[in-house]
Amino acid sequence: QNVGAAARDLARGHSIDVRRLAAHRPAAGVTHVQGLRVALRQETPIPLDVDFGCAPGELLALVGPSGSGKSTILRSIAGLYRPSSGRVVINGEVWQDTTSGTCVRTWQRHVGLVQQNYALFPHMTARANVAASLGDLPAEKRSARADELLALVNLKGLEDRRPAELSGGQQQRVAVARALARDPKVLLLDEPFSAVDKGTRGRLYQELAGIRSRLAMPIVLVTHDLDE
Repeated sequence: QNVGAAARDLARGHSIDVRRLAAHRPAAGVTHVQGLRVALRQETPIPLDVDFGCAPGELLALVGPSGSGKSTILRSIAGLYRPSSGRVVINGEVWQDTTSGTCVRTWQRHVGLVQQNYALFPHMTARANVAASLGDLPAEKRSARADELLALVNLKGLEDRRPAELSGGQQQRVAVARALARDPKVLLLDEPFSAVDKGTRGRLYQELAGIRSRLAMPIVLVTHDLDE
């Protein structure tokens, strides 16, 4: 029903209340004590009024047209944006609470963020792109760990290719592997399918579903496409 209401709003060109979510829900009885809890409120400059939770292993989608605040919500979770009023909690750890003044710095939040354009380093191989996010590991262990993460996203054998030598879907998977390199407590996907053609999207949907089944963390997906 929520998705249907969202579709009607999209057809009318209206903003969507981002509490209308399309999500794979956890089993009955599962709470959000472990997982992500987000409550954000502000009137300007970008109106926000959201309150939602996402359990470990759950994929939750925020659906709405451009300008409805979806990416701002992700940036707030990652610590890249500070809302006027809000609270972000992950596994019981408070990352943001405007009431108490708590605000964990961005670099201290274990967040994996995949942006729309993937933001890969063009002069570096897939392995080197992932290894660049493994600064907490000794240098001699980074390549092996990068290869493990690339294998997780089905890129085994392509470790030495640069972004220009990879398809759009493969570049996206490198970006996901790099996001996972930080051992994140939550994975944020900002319109991850917008840069690939329609045929590739179908395959990526299935691959993302497969990756999700192997990750015990909340995953929040932002999109304006209800089919996604």
